[in-house]
Amino acid sequence: MAAKVVQQVVNATLAASPRADASFAAGEKFANGFLARMVEGVSIWSILLTIIVSAVLYDQYKYITQKGSISGPPLKMPFIGPFLESMNPEFSGYKAKWDSGALSCVSVFHKFVVIASTRDMSRKIFNSPSFVKPCVVDIAYKLLRPQNWVFLDGKAHVDYRKGLNGLFTRQALEIYLPGQEEVYDKYFENFLDITKKNNGKAVPFMPVFRELMCAVSCRTFVGHYMSDDTVKQIADDYYNITAALELVNFPIIIPFTKTWYGKKAADVVLVEFAKCAAKSKVRMLAGGKMDCILDGWVTSMIKSKEYREKIEAGIEVPTSEKPDMLIRWFSDFEISMTLLTFLFASQDATSAASTWLFQIMADRPEFLDQVREENLRVRNGDRKKELSLEMLESMTFTRAVVKETLRYRPPVIMVPYIAKKDFPITDTYTAPKGSMVIPSTYPALHDPEAYPNPDAFEPERWITGDAEKQVKNWLVFGTGPHYCLGQQYATLNLMAMIGKASLDLDWKHQITDRSEDIKVFATIFPMDDCLLSFNKRD
Repeated sequence: MAAKVVQQVVNATLAASPRADASFAAGEKFANGFLARMVEGVSIWSILLTIIVSAVLYDQYKYITQKGSISGPPLKMPFIGPFLESMNPEFSGYKAKWDSGALSCVSVFHKFVVIASTRDMSRKIFNSPSFVKPCVVDIAYKLLRPQNWVFLDGKAHVDYRKGLNGLFTRQALEIYLPGQEEVYDKYFENFLDITKKNNGKAVPFMPVFRELMCAVSCRTFVGHYMSDDTVKQIADDYYNITAALELVNFPIIIPFTKTWYGKKAADVVLVEFAKCAAKSKVRMLAGGKMDCILDGWVTSMIKSKEYREKIEAGIEVPTSEKPDMLIRWFSDFEISMTLLTFLFASQDATSAASTWLFQIMADRPEFLDQVREENLRVRNGDRKKELSLEMLESMTFTRAVVKETLRYRPPVIMVPYIAKKDFPITDTYTAPKGSMVIPSTYPALHDPEAYPNPDAFEPERWITGDAEKQVKNWLVFGTGPHYCLGQQYATLNLMAMIGKASLDLDWKHQITDRSEDIKVFATIFPMDDCLLSFNKRD
């Protein structure tokens, strides 16, 4: 009622006052004209420019605040950061980061990356499961699958890992040796054929070593459930998986990019491993003989299942018959995902190590002669004698050569983790939640205080020196709750390979000006891909 009266008064006043009415109309016309001129002066391009400038400023502000006091570029390339230069990473770039400070950083696309350079900083990250978890790279969740055991955290990860420990015991490792030797024999003949086809000329052997290590891994993991042709296909395709899992890649899967090809290859590998899992279950349930990691895992599942069924049925089971580790029944796809992570963990690392091993032995024949003498001695002069775990464990010098190779040219130089929450790495710096936090291994393995003359290849440091005591610096296989499950397997595998090669083959390395330069392709390789030629040893 009151509002209605006020409105009537206003209307009456305006009607009774032409001047007031004219003034009101003029004011309205001025306001409309001013707004019109404002809108006319603003184009879509100026709006877009404002948005872009604002986004750039915010991007820089966010980077600077995340960077804080640690080393890193003062500003970042808007949005993409050092993405373009990271497409073809150079080892010198990583080394510059390590040399710049204990902690340094970069920001690529949306991802802020903190790099730890010192031994203690790296160890702190490895040993902080409450703050970080392995992430490999963003695309790894899509290739390896987000439900993969390596991405599990806390108790779930510990329990899963316990069920796998039995696959890498001393007894288990000896079971895998015949299959590994079988692959070595086949591929050493292939080495000779390659040299013969090239009329004795040295050719790049890095791709050949990658195929060899893929075949050894597949034979160890799934035995003869996978055909040689399938192994060859996986070895070829695995280049795409490796390329997709490089530290810096385009963050989404777009057709015909590295990540797209990698996803397609990973899908194929998962299907093949799932087929192997199904075959192993059938064979082991029928009482077949265990000869690979898959068989060992399935056997543990069967024993655990049988034990639980007896307990549930009220049958008294002697303590001696209780399995060492009770595990659940895993689906074929769960097994497949786990085997893919085994291949992921072993393929690139052992390929890099074997490439450097053959190159180093060719360039330092005095060490190769000692390896050869030791391998002949433990076989009592019979170079065709089947290898045993006891023989391998008695090879002091061969082990020293392998360990020095892993120190001198560590295959894995960085291990990406992701911060689950704000991570106070030091008293003065906290890595923000969601950032990638990367412990480095190379600097610790080339620390002159732990390894005098670190850039020299000196196997003797593992025999008469104190290299074995530098356990805090030995980060080749990581440390903490996610350390490499197969570290003993990898070391023995490399020892068996180079020992057998020393007895069966002679080889020469064509040294180039890039032989000692380091190429980064997930792991590290000689820049010239290791030019070798082989001959059969009499």
